[in-house]
Amino acid sequence: MWQIKHYAQCQHARNACPLDTSQPASPFQLTRYCTYKQCQLTVTDFSRPNRIIPPPLLEQIKQCMRNGACSPRTERECIYWTKLFMRFHHPRHPKELGGPEIGAFLAHLADKRQMTGAARNQVVRALRFLYTQVLQLDPGLIAVTPPPPRLSQPPTVLTPSEIDRVFANMQGLNALFARLLYGAGMRLIECAQLRIRDIDFESSAIVVRHGKGERDRVTLLPAALTQPLRQQITSARHAYEEDRNHQRNGVMLPHAVAARDPQAGTQWEWFWLFPAERESIDPRSGILRRHHLYEQGVHRAIKRAFLAAGLTKSASKHVLRHTFAAHLLEAGVDLRTVQTLLGHADVATTMIYLRAPDETRGAIVSPLDRRDGNG
Repeated sequence: MWQIKHYAQCQHARNACPLDTSQPASPFQLTRYCTYKQCQLTVTDFSRPNRIIPPPLLEQIKQCMRNGACSPRTERECIYWTKLFMRFHHPRHPKELGGPEIGAFLAHLADKRQMTGAARNQVVRALRFLYTQVLQLDPGLIAVTPPPPRLSQPPTVLTPSEIDRVFANMQGLNALFARLLYGAGMRLIECAQLRIRDIDFESSAIVVRHGKGERDRVTLLPAALTQPLRQQITSARHAYEEDRNHQRNGVMLPHAVAARDPQAGTQWEWFWLFPAERESIDPRSGILRRHHLYEQGVHRAIKRAFLAAGLTKSASKHVLRHTFAAHLLEAGVDLRTVQTLLGHADVATTMIYLRAPDETRGAIVSPLDRRDGNG
């Protein structure tokens, strides 16, 4: 006979389990029910008291990633590729698979999906995490799947006139957000997660916390955005006071801060600089609270501005950050300073923004023009 024990971490766990635990039930039935209800559980076999049935594999991945403070986006990507890997080799469990099966899966992705090197590396990282961190196995993944050569593609950089045309086709909060991306060289998610405490008007600096690789850094606060940011802080104050008047839950906090001071989420300094218009449910904790502005909405607004400006260049989510770095280097700022502002761990990453100035390229004569007698 099996017994199920709930932990009060969600609304469903506060109620009794509707399954009749007096009747024999398989661990698959119990774990399937609780996975559907999003409950954390342990299943014990009374015939073997020392045996604890582990949670489902995907739940184990979530627990390992959250223990390692991985971002929600990284967690979703790892679970997605794990699901695809399990479906490809269904019904065999990943414990029964090894290097050859992983190689067959990667070959399938390369053949059917025409997967590039960067996406393939993402799959390899997800499967490496599954085997080394979750299953505690070594399937010989590195030997079977050598890293593909990285394609060197120059970043998309806009000219000053193109930047002006893009900003002219944006309005309101999206315009301020885009100008801040270009003026401070931040990533979309870094700008969306800014808090009131991160803006330092006296030092003309912005503190970017928990950036890529969990690294903090300080970047520029453009003087042209001082007044618009003050107005945005005033607007955010109205949302903050509305939450406090209705006694709503505080904003999400970093793990260490939440453990040290759980009430910090209700303090003004931790409130979002770009708060969302309404509350939503936190997918991890299940708590209803106000989150930051959805960064993908700003990205869509940038794409629409590119179309309205008549630009044919790629409107990637990092195009304004690329332009920030390239324009600083063209203005004579040294490479190490730009590396620090961007938060790159290796200066070689920053060197991709080094390019020939426009006036130098204009002075070069093509060999075809020389043969035609035009040069």
